Amino acid sequence: MEIIYAYTRKRSEFGRPCSFSDWPAKVTLDIPPEPSLADDFILRNPVCSSVQHGSDMSEHEVNTENVTVESRGVNHVEGGWPKDLNPQDVEQTARFRKRVEKDEHFVNTVVHLGPLMEHCVRQNNAIDIYEEYFEEEEVAEAEDEPPSAKTINVIRDPNLTKRTAAHLSWHPNTCKKLAVAYSSLEFQQNMKDMSFDSYIWDLENPSKPELVLKPSSPLVSLEYNPKDSHVLVGGCYNGQMAYWDTRKGGLPVEVSAVELSHRDPVYGTIWLQSKAGTECFSASTDGQVLWWDIRKLSEPTETLILDITRKGLLENALGAVTLEFEPTMPTKFMVGTEQGIVIACNRKAKTPLEKITSTYCSHHGPVYALARNPFYPKNFLTVGDWTARIWSEESKESSVMWTKYHLSYLTDGCWSPVRPAVFFTTRSDGTLDVWDFLFKQKDPSLSLKVCDEPLSSLRLQDNGCVVGCGSKLGTVTLLEISSGLCTLQRNEKNLVNAMFERETKREKILEARHREMRLKERARSEARLAEAESTLEESPQEVLKRARREFFEVIEAERTRAETKHLRGKVQGMGRTGSRHRDFLPWGRGQGSPSAFQVKDRVGEEVAAEGEESQLPKGKEEEEEQEEKDAA
Repeated sequence: MEIIYAYTRKRSEFGRPCSFSDWPAKVTLDIPPEPSLADDFILRNPVCSSVQHGSDMSEHEVNTENVTVESRGVNHVEGGWPKDLNPQDVEQTARFRKRVEKDEHFVNTVVHLGPLMEHCVRQNNAIDIYEEYFEEEEVAEAEDEPPSAKTINVIRDPNLTKRTAAHLSWHPNTCKKLAVAYSSLEFQQNMKDMSFDSYIWDLENPSKPELVLKPSSPLVSLEYNPKDSHVLVGGCYNGQMAYWDTRKGGLPVEVSAVELSHRDPVYGTIWLQSKAGTECFSASTDGQVLWWDIRKLSEPTETLILDITRKGLLENALGAVTLEFEPTMPTKFMVGTEQGIVIACNRKAKTPLEKITSTYCSHHGPVYALARNPFYPKNFLTVGDWTARIWSEESKESSVMWTKYHLSYLTDGCWSPVRPAVFFTTRSDGTLDVWDFLFKQKDPSLSLKVCDEPLSSLRLQDNGCVVGCGSKLGTVTLLEISSGLCTLQRNEKNLVNAMFERETKREKILEARHREMRLKERARSEARLAEAESTLEESPQEVLKRARREFFEVIEAERTRAETKHLRGKVQGMGRTGSRHRDFLPWGRGQGSPSAFQVKDRVGEEVAAEGEESQLPKGKEEEEEQEEKDAA
């Protein structure tokens, strides 16, 4: 038998061991470019490459023609209107309709289009191509989903010295661009090397701003023009107004004159609904509201002083912190002030004093946010101090709904553009709160800690799904809200309307009751005041006579009481002496017995004596009783 033994050895032990060490780089081969070879290259657009793991079985290959692909987007809006006409303005559309109906070709056009429209209407009646077959299931899934939000992007201030993201503005046509106004709002905290620049960011490339806006002073407010997305208007820290055209670069096209501008930072800037789309208005803490036309931005077209005493004095004006304008109410606007008062104004009033229509005492401190409900404009939201409040125009003394008092200060707030029952608030502790008062009234439906520093600004996209939050250190956080908070729920509008009407009616009843109580208290106070005034109307001589008369009346009463007491004492003494003498009459043996009249007089005297002597001390009463028993 053959014995075999196999010797084994690891592969790593064979050969020379590897020794790694630092070695300078060296050029192995250098091929310089030849310009003559560039003509032989052909640009391929698009470049297509394929990977096939199986073997090619065919002897022939056929390629289709190369197609150059270009991405284009179409934004469909309400058509048929001229470019200079605002479709949301009822008066402009009515005038345009009347002018078109008077045209001689109008009848022929309608007759020609009538059969085509009739065919389309009948086709739509036959079958609804937009019918949602599974709408109920989608709504049920959205209701079951808990409220949530996730961070999709973070944009930081590129400067070393961080500034506050004071205002945000979304691009009106696409939601891929965001304009951010950066400034330091702390008093006397601006450093010498602090930048004045603000930026327009492209969300697809957030590492670098798409355009740098270079104002003469840091921007506090910045807004896109809803009619022309290339134009932006901004309010500066020194009170000036400036506007930019992104097609012309980062320098402002025109800046307002310093002597005709605001005297304080411009905290609110809003575009107006006009034919040309060039009008806007602004508000500042200097107590003025100014109207501007960017075609001539050197001076304002109109001025309003926020003096609620209606005297028109600038020294009595309240400083404006925020502005609100609803396009469906083209003549009305609202101003939130530093003193916590909301001022409702009407631009088309006959006199400047009548432009201030009403006021609402809303908060203990500045009103940092003011927004009308997009579905029910008569109800508006205010944010200030530690609460957010919902008001009705019909109830001026008290808000109809309010949140609890938070531990940290509230800094901004806004409504959801797609859900009437949802609004957002930011706090100074870096928290974003989402409120849904159909679901919860006492607590927010969603509270999210966005950052450690205070949040300063808030802005939602038009679809209500993405919210941007600006912080004190210039960081803008973009959050995507869950579908349940940005999808209109079933019967939500009717429920919200019923809740607003119910709360408004309740506040009216309470206001009437409080007004009645105040009238009663005022009547009582006026009566007390009249009595006090009548007392003060007496002359010194009359006061002296009245005091002397009252003094002598008191003396006379004391003297009468003393005399009455003295006479009563004498009567009691005489009664006791007569009783003792009668008790010891000598009616003994041989003297005869008392007559019936004597017995009767004696009993009467004893009863009288008992009544008079009931005021004596207890010891003396016992002695008298003992004497009477002995005498009997």
